[in-house]
Formats: sequence, C-alpha cells, structure tokens
Amino acid sequence: MSDILIFSGLFCQAESVVKRLLDDTGCSLVTDSDLVSEAAKLSGMTEKTILKAFSPKASIFNKFSHEKERSVAWLRLALAEKLVKGEALLVSGFVSQLLSQPISHVLKVCIIDDVQKRIEIARNEEGTSEKEAVKLMQHNDEEKTVWVRELTGKKDPWTSALYDMVIPVGKTGVDESVALIKEQLGNVAVQVTDESKLAAQDFLLAAKVETALVSKGHNVEVSAKGGTVVLAINKKVLLVDRLEKELREIAEPLDGVNSVEVKFGKEFYAADIYRRMDFELPSRVLLVDDEREFVQTLSERLLMRDLGSHVVYDGEAALDLVKDDEPEVMILDLKMPGIDGIEVLRRVKTTRPNIEVIILTGHGSDQDKKVCMELGAFAYLHKPVDIDVLSTTLKEAYAKIREV
Repeated sequence: MSDILIFSGLFCQAESVVKRLLDDTGCSLVTDSDLVSEAAKLSGMTEKTILKAFSPKASIFNKFSHEKERSVAWLRLALAEKLVKGEALLVSGFVSQLLSQPISHVLKVCIIDDVQKRIEIARNEEGTSEKEAVKLMQHNDEEKTVWVRELTGKKDPWTSALYDMVIPVGKTGVDESVALIKEQLGNVAVQVTDESKLAAQDFLLAAKVETALVSKGHNVEVSAKGGTVVLAINKKVLLVDRLEKELREIAEPLDGVNSVEVKFGKEFYAADIYRRMDFELPSRVLLVDDEREFVQTLSERLLMRDLGSHVVYDGEAALDLVKDDEPEVMILDLKMPGIDGIEVLRRVKTTRPNIEVIILTGHGSDQDKKVCMELGAFAYLHKPVDIDVLSTTLKEAYAKIREV
C-alpha cells in the first residue's frame, strides 16, 4: 500500500483527518517525536538537540556547528529506513517535509485553510479566543515557513508545487477530505511498483551518504539513483579539488554506492565560504569584551584556526545570550562597564555550570585570579595573549566538556 505524508497548518482539523485515515487504511502513524527518537538513537545526538531543528530560530553558532544540518540529516535517515520496510505509513508533522527525492508511491498531502476558518475552528472546537488563536497561528506558520524554506527553497509552505493534494479542509469538511485522500490512494499512479521501491532505496542510500558526510563535518546536498550518488556543493570553496577528493573518500566506500559525482549547486557563487566542521574543536565559543577592535580581531584570528566564535561587548549581552543559546566555552574580560566579568562568571557558573569560562584580562590582580578560579573558571590568561596559547587552552576546555 502507498505511504501518506501529511503537512498541515494549526487549527485545520488535521488531527481528525489523520485519525480517520488511520482507522480506514490501517497505516502506521509516524510523528515528529517518533523520528526524533529514532534519529537520536542513530546519531548519538540528544533528542533535545534534534528537536531544535524544527525551530525557526537557529543558534548563532550554527554556521560553525552545523547542528541543525546534522539533525536534519539523521531525521532524514530515520524516515528513509521506515519507508523502505514496506509497511504502509502515515507520516504527519514537520518530518513529512524530509522526503528529498521523488518516490511515486508516496502521496504528499497538505491540509490548510483560510485564516478566518482556522480562527472559527480554534474558537468553536478548541475553546481558544480569537486573539490567542491568531497569535498561535502566526507562531506556528512562522515555524513551518522557515522549515519548508530551509528544506525545499520554497517561500510558501502551502504551495501546491510541494504536494500531490492541497485540501482546504474547512470547505470540504473532514469526511470529504478523508474520502479524497482515499480516492487518490487508489490511483494507479501512486501504487507501489518495483520502480517505486527502487526509488525508496535510492532515498535511503542518499540519506546514508548524507549522514556519513555530516559525521565528518561536511554539509552538502546529496541525491542518489541506481547506485550513482550526486553531491552538490552549495558554498564557495577555496580548494575545490581537495574537498572533492575528501568527499569521494567518504562516500565511495559505502555499501550501495557505485559511483560519485560532484557538482556545484545553486548557492556555490554566494559570498559565504564552505567550511568543514571539525568535531575535535569547539564550535560554540562566546567572546565577551568591551574592546571592540580587539575582540573582533581575536574572533577573526580564531576563525583562521577553525575555531568558530560569536562576539558580544558587555556582560548583560553575554548573560542574555546564555539564557537563549548554548555556548560551550566563554572567553571573558574582567573590566567592563555595567556587569563586570567576575559577576558574569558567578552567574554563568550558577545557572550553566557546564560552560567552561576562560578569563582573558589586561587588568586583573592576583586576588582577581584567586576569586575567578574559586568560582570555577577553567583558566586565567593575561592580555596580550599568544594566539597559540589561547587556542590550546580552548581545545583543552573543550576536551574537558567532551569527557563529561
């Protein structure tokens, strides 16, 4: 039997449609939480980390950590492994957008409606006020818009270009919506065939190659057909031949890969530079210093050593960032206007003791050093600092984190 992928807006009665379809078709339900759990088992990443992939607010460190891209790759592999088993599936939620290659026996459905009808559903069936319904819809639509744009490049998450069926459930009603989907499932075009099974295997192979690459720090688009794997590089590369050689060395030995083609994707000529993620180095370094020129130069010098960092210029901004994001190591100045470095250290170690803090100061005393080390600082360094000494200290702090 065919598989069904359902993507829907909030307050569109999708839950009712899904329940009816499960009862009528005997499909097995696959939800966001199901695939998050599977992806965590496959990757060794935490479920909490993988869940963040659905958030429209990417970490400021993501350009260095590639955490979101890694999560998506493992989610895609989890979906691919389920699709090739042959059990009829109904996949509902964010994860229904993970299919990156066409499989003819997979029916892609969008359930949506106009805003006013969604508000009526929220008010009449959910007991939600109009004001709260609008707020919830806007937030949910933003999440799904960003998610779809990142995966497909489409700006409209409800565009018919992404689906086999777009159903305005408020107009058709739940019964008719279910009937339309079941009717389409009977269409010969979406029946399981030997060819469509091979397409599912191609999707699985592409997902395996993608996870092998992200596990080595690479982020490229992957597709596969009949054992031929195509890798698309979407960022400007300084040493193309070396990167291509490295990608081939990872992909070619994998089971099922007959050949590898490397091409340049649509974003290759963008200004951003391709960087491989090195999992031996910290990718979430927060620099806190009010000397703007100094700290910007320091950030650039660390980047030259493949140490990704983000800069803030005062203690309050550092504490705000720590609330919302997850730096691994903080390089912290002591003498700053407003909240000074010692107070920042004290608060960080109280609320987020897993963050290693390296003090880097030009004005500290022996007493300051004693206080900082007692508060839990990893190291206490003086300006001007040798960049190699600082790099080594950063790596040692990161090694301590990874031992936990």
